[in-house]
Formats: sequence, structure tokens, C-alpha cells
Amino acid sequence: MPMPRATLAMAAALAVSAAALTTAHAGEPAPVYPLKDFFRSSPKAFFRLADDGKTLSFMQPTGDARRRNIFVQGLVEGQPQGEPRLLTNETARDIGNYFWKGTRTMLYQKDFGGDENFHVVAVDAVTGEVTDLTPYPGARANVVDDLPDDPEHVIISHNKRDAKVFDLFRVNVHTGESTLIAENPGDVVGWQTDHMGNVRIAAANEGVNSMLKYREAATGAFRTIITTDYKTDVTPLFFTFDDKRFYALSNRGRDKKALVIIDPAKPDAEELVYAHPEVDLSNAGYSRLRKVLTQADYTTARSEHKFFDAATETLYHRIQAKLPGYEITLQSQTRNEDRFIVAAANDHTPGTRYVYDAKSDRLARLAGINPWIPESGAASMKPVSYTSRDDLTINGYLTLPAGRAPKGLACIVNPHGGPWARDVWGYNPEVQFLANRGYCVLQMNFRGSTGYGRQFWEASFGQWGLKMQDDVSDGAQWLIKQGIADPKRIGIYGGSYGGYATLAGVTFTPELYAAAVDYVGVSNLFTFMTTIPPYWTLELDKMYAMVGHPERDKARLAATSPALHVDRIKTPLFIAQGARDPRVNKAESDQVVKALGERGVQVEYLVKDNEGHGFHNEENLFEFYAAMEKFFGKYLKP
Repeated sequence: MPMPRATLAMAAALAVSAAALTTAHAGEPAPVYPLKDFFRSSPKAFFRLADDGKTLSFMQPTGDARRRNIFVQGLVEGQPQGEPRLLTNETARDIGNYFWKGTRTMLYQKDFGGDENFHVVAVDAVTGEVTDLTPYPGARANVVDDLPDDPEHVIISHNKRDAKVFDLFRVNVHTGESTLIAENPGDVVGWQTDHMGNVRIAAANEGVNSMLKYREAATGAFRTIITTDYKTDVTPLFFTFDDKRFYALSNRGRDKKALVIIDPAKPDAEELVYAHPEVDLSNAGYSRLRKVLTQADYTTARSEHKFFDAATETLYHRIQAKLPGYEITLQSQTRNEDRFIVAAANDHTPGTRYVYDAKSDRLARLAGINPWIPESGAASMKPVSYTSRDDLTINGYLTLPAGRAPKGLACIVNPHGGPWARDVWGYNPEVQFLANRGYCVLQMNFRGSTGYGRQFWEASFGQWGLKMQDDVSDGAQWLIKQGIADPKRIGIYGGSYGGYATLAGVTFTPELYAAAVDYVGVSNLFTFMTTIPPYWTLELDKMYAMVGHPERDKARLAATSPALHVDRIKTPLFIAQGARDPRVNKAESDQVVKALGERGVQVEYLVKDNEGHGFHNEENLFEFYAAMEKFFGKYLKP
């Protein structure tokens, strides 16, 4: 869903040495906070501004089921006025996110039991009338362009015609009337519009190769202007303001993704705008009002910016000066770009939300996101690094329980999902919960994690369960060598790919871990790739190249599939799974539980029929984390 987003870090953080950790003042122990206080829905959150700045919206839990729904409230000179009014009435699942379309319509997505077959839904902010814009059972829909200059329409993609590919439609947000504007020829995986809302770029796949197809106008045939292999990434971001060229993130001919301008008439002659010497760029932003490039985003140890526009840089610094000690994110803005929703957060707190009026330079507080746990009661997340056994630098984050010396602790190794994603510095409720219960938590950006350049990413190809897993194991060994972890009280926990790494950890290095929690994790690399959603089919050849082919790499995939080696598992194991998970099918967890049961090994197994790839409903989160707390407490004794 389109949403303006930008962050400003206080400063780039350097990795903390183990010596600094062990000599740091431990401080006072934190009170033990109730589990629900870490994971319950915020009283008010997800604040957004209507285009004219006259209406504020937010979400809060409603009804007996406490599902997040949208409220609206008048806004006068940056101050909420009158009683908030409930606008939506979702009872099965939370609304995950939403945005304003103009001044009286909002759009949000909803799925069913976690199946990720999202519908796009419009709601009238005045009448409360709800219109499902994509009422197609089993189809997945998404907003491609919110068409800010067209008050009646948005552009939506969905796969109703063919589950494998997405066509484009111009849809009336009031009536739901839909007009086809681009039918997928069978190879397109993404569409790009220009500033007038014309579909001008199609990203396509053919085997392991990617193509960018371009056309000069709103109609006519696309022609291929760039072809790359799966190791090379050229991702269009947005058009230049004359709609003749486009900005893109590209690693063609370089290790780090850079911001470039591409002219379709000479697409191989990239114009470099900005490249960071150490990390990939992750995004860029622009002012729709002033038609200027504003900033490029990247993450070193923390989120940072390269500013291109003095007005934007001044805006951020003015806000930052009022909120020292916090990272700043602009989450919503008016069409005139004179009023903003500001999120201020750090590693101790999800923070507070404000309305900032740029004309008066005033900041008005709206709400704290977690009012139950004070910043003083949270643990600090410190950037760290260690060297892998084959001499790669592995960056990560270490969170130590407050008031405890970093010696001989019960620790949780927490590899992230993806795997082509990364962990970042900031507030993490899971990490804070575990630290509050007395654990140290190590998150590592193992090889393949994004943001560290092409060479580091490519080092993960064909290495599931091998060198990627070694990076995780080396993190556990680093904790032991530094004296931080008690070697007999190390646990491992992860979700999705992190769940795979958890299962691989207890299968291939069972002596390293005393307890393990696998959350919607892959267990069998053969069955995983045969149960992916149909709309991932065009990516399958790339998945084969990056993970392994079921025939050509059969021996390696068999050797690194934990489900095929459960006889090696001796670590106590807890598995949690959503029954409607479209990415990691329930069978991935079932086969491990069944195989261990046949050996007479009992596995704690939590399945939720109304969840998918990860739990979202509040009551299910409470049950999962309560079970995790009890499980780790039994075996790791923090």
C-alpha cells in the first residue's frame, strides 16, 4: 500500500566490542512486566492525515475480540477536536494498514484467516459505507497507484483471471466499477506507473533472467530495454518529473545498490545520483508538491539518510531538535506537505506519535504506542559484529537483560526470516520480552542478509543449512567465547527462514542448543518449493538457482532438509504454525512432528486454524508467547 516513509537516525552507530559490553555499568534490574503488555494492540496507533489536514484517523482495538479498526476525528490547527468516530467494524482480523485517498475515502486490505489473499476495501469517512473493490474469492489484490490527482480512481492489481499473474485495473473507489488497463502476458511480476498514472514499465521474468519492459505512452506495446540475470538488480522507483526517465536502485557493475537515473533511450548508460561506499541504498523519496528528489535511505548499524533537498533536510532537523534521543519517521502528510504525522522511537520504546505543523514549527502529541512499559524498563540493543569461520564480517545486534552483568547468561540466538532480509536497530517487542525475562538475545545478519552488497548476498546462494547456518552457529560460539552466554543454556528461536535455521541448528549442531522454538519454519526443501503460492511460480527458477534445484541439487537439498534427519534431533523443540499459511505450508511442521513422534520424541506443537504465516490475532499472540516463555524457562532457567 503506498505510504510515505522516511527515517532520520541520530548518528551512525559503530559495532560495540565485547570488552565494552563486559565493562559497561549494568544498571538496575527491570521489573518483570506482564506478557500482554509487550504484545497487546496499542490504545491508539497508525495515525494518518487526510489530504487537506482537516481529519485525523487512527486505529484502536474494538469489541470483545479487540480487533484493530479505523476511527476518524476532526483536526483544527494540528489539534484533535471532538469525539473520535468508529468507521470500520472488522471482527475476524485486525486491519493491518490503511491510507487516505483524498479527503473522505480510505483504503485498506484484508485477508481471511491469514491466507494472504488480500482484498482492497474502501470506506467513506463521512457515511461509513464500505465497498470491497476486489470481491473475488481466492484472488490476491494490491494497490499499485493511488492516483492522487484523480479523486475517483486507483489502480489495483489482482490475479482473479490467472492465479499465477496479476492484471491491472482502474477501479472507482466509490462504486467498485473496474476497467482492465493492462493484461499480464504471462511473464510480468510488477508494474510501474508514471506521475500521470500511466502504466509505463513492466518488470518481467524469464527463467533466471529479469527484464524491464518500457513504453513511451499510456498505450502501445512494451519493448525490453534491460535484461539482467538473477544476481543483478535494477528496481525502478519512480519517474523523473518530466516522465521521460526514471529513478532506480541498481547494482549493475557494482557491489552496492546505488540510486541512478535511467534514460530508456540509452538504458545501459546509468546516471549515478548517489552510492554509499559500505551498504546498499534501500529506497529514495521525493516531494510530489515541489517535484524534487528529497533523500536516499540506507542502513548501516542504524537507519540513515542522504539528503538532496535543503527544505527536506531542514524539516527533519527541526523535528529532530524537538525529539532528541529518538529516530524520526514521517508516516503521513497532507497534500500541501505542511503537516505531518511524526513517529519518534528508539530501541527502548515504540515511541510516541505527534502532529507536526511545519508553518508554525509546532509539535502536538497524539499518543504513546506502548503506555504500559516505560523506556527505563527496557533493555538496550547494541550493534555488534563477529568474524565467521571463513572470515566474513557478520553484523548484528545484542540485547542484554537490564541489571545483569553480561556473564554466563541464558541466551537466545534469533536468526531473522527472509532469508533475503535483515534485522535493524530499534524497538522489537519479542526481543524486549525475552530480555525482560532474563535472556540475552543475539540477532545476526548472516550471509545473504540484504543491505550489505551483492557479494555478501551472493555468498548465500546454495548455502541453506551450510555456510548460512555456520554464520548462526558462529554467533552462538561468539557469545560463549566472550563469556556472555552459559554454553549449557543457549536457545534458538526464529520464524519463517529463521524457523528453518532453528530446525537446522538442532538437527546439524544439536550439542549447541538446549531448547528451540520454530515458528512457521521450512523443514523440507523439496516439499517447501512444491507448496509455494501460485503467484510465486514466475520466481521459481530464481529460487532454484539461489537455494537449489530438486533434481540437479537433490543430494544437497536432502542433506540440508531437517525433516529428513530428525533422528539427529535431541534438543527439546516447540513448533508453532498457522494452518492457513500460504508461504510455509502446515505440512512443513506436520512432517517434523510426525517423524519425531514415530521415534517416541514428544514435540510441543501449537497450531492456529485462523492464522497464516505468523500469528496476528491478539489472543493467539498471547498464547504463543506464554507457551514460549514457559518452554524456554523450563530448559534454559534464565
